[in-house]
Amino acid sequence: MAANSSSTGSKSSNSAGGKQSGPSAEQVSSPLPRPDLVVATFQRMRQEQRSMASKAAELEMEINEHSLVIDTLKEVDPSRKCFRLVGGVLVERTVKEVLPALENNKEQISKIVESINTQMQTKGRELTEYRERYNIRLVGEGEKETQGQQATSSRDSEGGGSKSATGVLVS
Repeated sequence: MAANSSSTGSKSSNSAGGKQSGPSAEQVSSPLPRPDLVVATFQRMRQEQRSMASKAAELEMEINEHSLVIDTLKEVDPSRKCFRLVGGVLVERTVKEVLPALENNKEQISKIVESINTQMQTKGRELTEYRERYNIRLVGEGEKETQGQQATSSRDSEGGGSKSATGVLVS
């Protein structure tokens, strides 16, 4: 019975009920094998890049907060009492005990931000390659390309010179 189903699966691969475990030569060579999957994959990749960007922005804010606290504590007497929130518990320490820990945390967060930024750049390249491979266009992107230089010059004269006319997703 298994041999029978495999032989009928290969005969009916052109019908709608055919097997989908292995794409045929026509499906592999076609530019858009399954448009719904292409769009879903593209949107998932864009969402991953957005979440990385939001996490990087959140960590950048933490770095700024650490910098403010470190700058403030450097001007204070090292034997002075200070309080630090550790795991939801407020702990009493001295400035000379807390300052090195804060600087270390800031360095670790900076390394994480650098790592996220490199991952975002890699994801951006993947998105660009994916867009080019499947010829994905964003809404309104075709209008920008047909208007060409006129759109760019009119946008520059209106004060929106920082906008890109190509709609590229990658920084």
